Amino acid sequence: MPKNLAEFDKLPRRSQIALENAAHVVTRMREGASLTSASAEYGIAPKTVTRIAGSALRKTESGHYAAKRSDKLFRPLVVPVQGGRIEVGVIGSRKSTALSNRLRAQGHFIATGDASGLRALETMTILDADGREIPFLTDPEELERQGDLGISSFESIYAKRG
Repeated sequence: MPKNLAEFDKLPRRSQIALENAAHVVTRMREGASLTSASAEYGIAPKTVTRIAGSALRKTESGHYAAKRSDKLFRPLVVPVQGGRIEVGVIGSRKSTALSNRLRAQGHFIATGDASGLRALETMTILDADGREIPFLTDPEELERQGDLGISSFESIYAKRG
């Protein structure tokens, strides 16, 4: 398992895809999907998911796998910043969720002009896998510019590679 974005980038593309898809499967399992159905959705074998993301899973009494409430899986994510977007690597579902909440607040602002969600999250600090603070874009003009130009997708934080 990579510890940061630099290590992730050194992996073969096939391994990167497997790591990304395994994290997606765990997320879907938290939403109620079974390991089998979530794995099929992302085109990855359940056995591969248990090998890559086994630390994020537990076996139930009935012998099925369930996702733990949180995990420490590495995820490459994209966040909007002044002038465009940057790719960051985070470790853990909680940081991924926190970044997703930021993105949702940014998207809500773009759609409605309501900046209350941005202000509420402004003081929250989130660190990437290397311990650096991930910037949080709250400038209304820049958010509108990026939204208008389609520079940033305010729908997904997951990196689109390849």
